[in-house]
Amino acid sequence: MQEYDLIVLGGGAVGENIADRAVQGGLSAVIVEHELLGGECSYWACMPSKALLRSSAALRAARSVPGAAEAITGDLDVAAVLARRDAFTSHWSDAGQVSWVKSAGIDLVRGHGRISGIREVTVTTPNGGTLMLVARHAVAVSTGSDAYVPDIDGLRDARPWTSREATSVREVPRSLAIIGGGVVAAEMATAYAAFGTLVTLISRGTLLAGMEPFAGERVTEALREQGVDVLLGTEPVRVSRGESGFTVETSAGDAIGAEQLLVATGRTPRTTDLGLETIGLTPGQWLDTDDTLRVPGFDWLYAVGDVNHRALLTHQGKYQARAAGDVIAARANGTVVSDAAWGAHVASADHAAVPQVTFTDPEVASVGLTADAAIAVGYRVRAVDYEIGWVAGASVHADGYRGQARMVVDEDRSVIIGATFVGPDVAELLQAATLAIVGEVPLARLWHAVPAYPTMSEIWLRLLETYGRQSASPRLLAPERTAVTSEPVPAAPVR
Repeated sequence: MQEYDLIVLGGGAVGENIADRAVQGGLSAVIVEHELLGGECSYWACMPSKALLRSSAALRAARSVPGAAEAITGDLDVAAVLARRDAFTSHWSDAGQVSWVKSAGIDLVRGHGRISGIREVTVTTPNGGTLMLVARHAVAVSTGSDAYVPDIDGLRDARPWTSREATSVREVPRSLAIIGGGVVAAEMATAYAAFGTLVTLISRGTLLAGMEPFAGERVTEALREQGVDVLLGTEPVRVSRGESGFTVETSAGDAIGAEQLLVATGRTPRTTDLGLETIGLTPGQWLDTDDTLRVPGFDWLYAVGDVNHRALLTHQGKYQARAAGDVIAARANGTVVSDAAWGAHVASADHAAVPQVTFTDPEVASVGLTADAAIAVGYRVRAVDYEIGWVAGASVHADGYRGQARMVVDEDRSVIIGATFVGPDVAELLQAATLAIVGEVPLARLWHAVPAYPTMSEIWLRLLETYGRQSASPRLLAPERTAVTSEPVPAAPVR
């Protein structure tokens, strides 16, 4: 038996951050991990997927600027893209991560950990042995999530790709069918279309349905321009696999054939085999938490990252981890933790200020509430749209730049509660929006945050100008409808 102040189940980016913050707070900590230290993001999600997408995005960007376009004489080198991806994943070796954990004063136990009692974890080691770990203060579950495979006739038996296989591919297929309409589906459709793969995307609804409607519309249009066959409102009803590949039958009676099939329909929690039943919780379910990331009813159990279903994004999981690690250390040291006293260490931003970038072409960058979501929870809002291509910085960035920005304003407080940008390289606009929302900066103060010229950040000036023109004859909203500027005014000439 070994004792620690904190036991962390799961050694991804989230688990590493919890342990690190706890150790910085004076506690001892151990991470239990049965796969690669560094987790999903490092080896099968964020990093490899963005590496796969970046080369084609750079090529498209260069081709949109005269002078650079004429210098391009070849097509995308897929083998070089895959090699660069391999470098980003450290060739699926976690030696560097292991070295960092050791340097941070965190212990590592290889194996599968299961909760076996109060503050108790039993680890099955790679050689089949067992090791008992006991926590003096806390156990943190940061095991993440797995790809969800829906109950479609024949789908599971056909053994399709999930995001793991799509991001770690060694050879690019000639054709690929994708079931799903979310971020992973849209990003992988973008990546594989650039590789020359014939891509069919099958979504039972619209693309990127949880975002502002124009985001999904513009991405759909762009994917079709890139040669992707995007089938919206289409329900897969049966999947089969033969020697030549997969066949997806749809509710419309179509049969779609492809060499490979990717299922990208959401995530499911990794809580099935964690021993939750030993403490009265249900295996296979998401773990609810309060804003200190503690599971209600347990003064020692925390759930951090994807596993709590608050915001399934690596950066949000790491944000939660910093809060949880600090809170665990504070409680272990006898400090009373409350929202009022420890606001900096409570994960409150997960509720309404979650930034996200979808690395399609065009990119989609969003934070906070959409207009419809804000109205649904009772805000009185105004949504303001502007064409990003009318901003001088965007026209310099690329010839024929097309994009759209929207800010959602809480009219009662005169602050921004949501923002969405669609267009090439809009990811770099997102942090300014996040700061405005989290800081609840009044619009009257934002007028004094002067954007440099000519940059795409001038979009902020144009959004505020458009909002000001609307305010001359206010169109304030009842909760049941949204006012959106349908005819934005082009950018004024340089003065």
